[in-house]
Parts: sequence; C-alpha cells; structure tokens
Amino acid sequence: MLNIHFFCVGGTIDKIYFDASSKYEVGSPAVKALLADLPTNIDATVTSVMAKDSLEMTDDDRVDLLEAVSAAPQKLIVITHGTDTMPMTAEYLKANGGDKLADKVIVMTGALAPAIFKDSDAEFNLGSAVAASQCLDPGVYIAMNGEVFVAGKVYKDLKKSRFVAK
Repeated sequence: MLNIHFFCVGGTIDKIYFDASSKYEVGSPAVKALLADLPTNIDATVTSVMAKDSLEMTDDDRVDLLEAVSAAPQKLIVITHGTDTMPMTAEYLKANGGDKLADKVIVMTGALAPAIFKDSDAEFNLGSAVAASQCLDPGVYIAMNGEVFVAGKVYKDLKKSRFVAK
C-alpha cells in the first residue's frame, strides 16, 4: 500500500463560500473528502498545519510547515496550498530543507476553484500530485494544470490563470 502524508495549509482548495458576495473562510482540508470518494490504494495521513489563504502566509508559517514535513516519517509528501504563493513556499522548502528533506519527495498542489465546486480542478491536481510523488526523485515540486514543475522554476501567470515554467 502506498504511504503518503498529506499536509494541508489552506488556500482556495479548502475554501467554503457563504454567499453571492464571495464571503468565504478556509474550511477543513478538502483532501479528506477527495480521498474518501476515490477507490485508492493509499495509506493516507492527513495533517492540517494551518488554514490560511496563501496571501496571508508568513515566513513563520513556512517555518512551521518545514518543521512538520521534516518530522514526518513518510518519504512521499503532498502539500495542498493556496496557488498565489505556492511557488514561494516551494522555493522556501527547497532552500531551507537541507538534510531534513533530502530523502523526501515533496509535491505541492492546490486548486484555482474550491474543491466543493463542481468544476474545480482540485481532484485532477491532487491526483496528479499523488502520481508525481511516486515517480520523482527526492526534491520539491509543484503539480498543477497537468504539469509538474521543479521548485524555483515556476510561477503563476495571473493573466492565463495557470502555472508556467520560468
């Protein structure tokens, strides 16, 4: 059985909207519901590190995430994260992980629409991240829009609403 530790920090994937004026809050990790609905062969551990919009994340939050991922015994890690600052967090983990992350495959993913929306890309991106985690060498990556990017070599193109290689 595949053993993956999912770390959730919030972002659009976990957002819950309350009304037409787009009032929202970051809810519980969408990963739990997404995995429960799929016939997978995954021994999943899900840890919510925080529940924040990625624009509100601080360097202290990134330190907390690094510590949590470093402490995990699993070698395969998937992190759900808001898309606006996902590349920044990926670069942070890559630059500061050192020996603590040297043997781990870390794949970050998220969604451009909340997982609770019918037309969300959450399920597709999560599946891509799980598949990528099994095929990649240790390191930090981002899986979005059907592509896998190396940390530090990707950015979010706001006009195209997608991730692209630098």
